[in-house]
Amino acid sequence: MDMTQVILVDEEDKPTGFLEKMEAHKKGLLHRAFSVFIFNSRGEMLIQQRATNKYHSGGLWTNACCSHPNPGEETPAAAQRRLKEELNVDIPLEKIFDFIYNVKIDRGLTEHEFDHVFAGEYEGEINFNKKEVMDLCYKDMQAIRDSLETHPQKYTIWFHLAFPRMDHWWKEHYKDKVA
Repeated sequence: MDMTQVILVDEEDKPTGFLEKMEAHKKGLLHRAFSVFIFNSRGEMLIQQRATNKYHSGGLWTNACCSHPNPGEETPAAAQRRLKEELNVDIPLEKIFDFIYNVKIDRGLTEHEFDHVFAGEYEGEINFNKKEVMDLCYKDMQAIRDSLETHPQKYTIWFHLAFPRMDHWWKEHYKDKVA
């Protein structure tokens, strides 16, 4: 059984304690998390389909990776670690924004997270961890926008929440690379 602890935080992201991950999700307590978005040089976003055995949101599509820093671990280092564990990718990441969300998800759990959002660019093979990821692909941003509208049930809740802000950043960052 996974006894991983998460860092409980206040609304300014100041640590208030630690709690076992499942317990924090059962109680809906605010805790620190991160989400990583990866793009290729053409400005396409890497999305992954979560493995069906994940403790929640299995089989849904989402950003490149996301998780929680361990107690005592800096969030940027945790994002790098998890990207390597899930996708076997080691690239520089840039902090883009953070946000708080509080939503009920499947299995009686609540995602109440102070989410730090990072972005990076990667070209090349991705030998992903099949225990974490079922599938992945790079997708054109307009195709993702359209799919979120026509098939919202195929995506994780945090992807729905973070994507509009990431889309705004993407339009500025990739404006010279995309028609």
